[in-house]
Amino acid sequence: MKIVFMGTPDFAVATLEKLYADGYEVAAVFTQPDKPKGRGYKLTPPPVKVLALEHGTPVYQPDSLKKDAEEYLDILKKISPDVIVVAAYGKILPKEVLELPRLGCVNVHGSLLPKYRGAAPIQQSVLDDEAQTGITTMLMGEGLDTGDILLQETADIGIDETAAELFDRLAVMGAELLVKTLPLLDKGEITPVKQDESKATYAKMLSKDMCELDFDNSARAVHKKICGLSDWPCAVTFLDGKRIKIYHSSLLDETGSFGAPGEIIDDREFVVACKQGKFKITELQAEGGKRMKTADYLRGKPVTKGTILGR
Repeated sequence: MKIVFMGTPDFAVATLEKLYADGYEVAAVFTQPDKPKGRGYKLTPPPVKVLALEHGTPVYQPDSLKKDAEEYLDILKKISPDVIVVAAYGKILPKEVLELPRLGCVNVHGSLLPKYRGAAPIQQSVLDDEAQTGITTMLMGEGLDTGDILLQETADIGIDETAAELFDRLAVMGAELLVKTLPLLDKGEITPVKQDESKATYAKMLSKDMCELDFDNSARAVHKKICGLSDWPCAVTFLDGKRIKIYHSSLLDETGSFGAPGEIIDDREFVVACKQGKFKITELQAEGGKRMKTADYLRGKPVTKGTILGR
């Protein structure tokens, strides 16, 4: 089976790796253009490009498949793939591309569609305190994540699991589900199922505007916000007027009253009270410092019991 792969971030790498490992013919990889990163704004290739080049696969990085449709459609026609596999590519595919492969375009999506269509399904499932999420493979349509469902697999979300940790798990699950989907699709042994539009929800892109914690919420809500925004854009609060990022926390009590909202009630373990309940900060990054476990941070910069976090 000849495949063209389209994907960009780490989530897509696991799927591409699995295709190589299982001996599929990956004829070309499409990914987003290199972007400047870090303090030096060094031009950095997407993780998918790095992997593709390691395997000697031709890589294409169009700014837009719609604007440059003629050029890239010609390339795809010459390759004549049986299927285009898409995982977190980050670009809309024109109708001409969707209709080109014999088996269609198969997308690996990080939710149980039709729930959480859109840009941040994994993070939103954690932010919403879902007990479960999963992976969907689907035939892509012209709408955003609206195509017919091929296969789905469910995953539990741990109470302290961050979006980044869930990302890693679902990336592997997605890769396994894709290689289960492709042969069944090729043999005509899957019946695509239309999505129930009445149950569709959308997960919008995350932004830094949503990062500041509000301790007037319950400890569970604050904890899930920390989990859902980790590693990026990352929950923040203020300690003695300086910003701190919080990457990991642990929920200790959901309903009790332990102090003023945002009050540090245990300075040995960095336990914080909310309007209802309390939680413990377990990994953080102080302004101008490095990301570290809280125990290491407290050895160098003890906090004071009774201090109120926030501004």
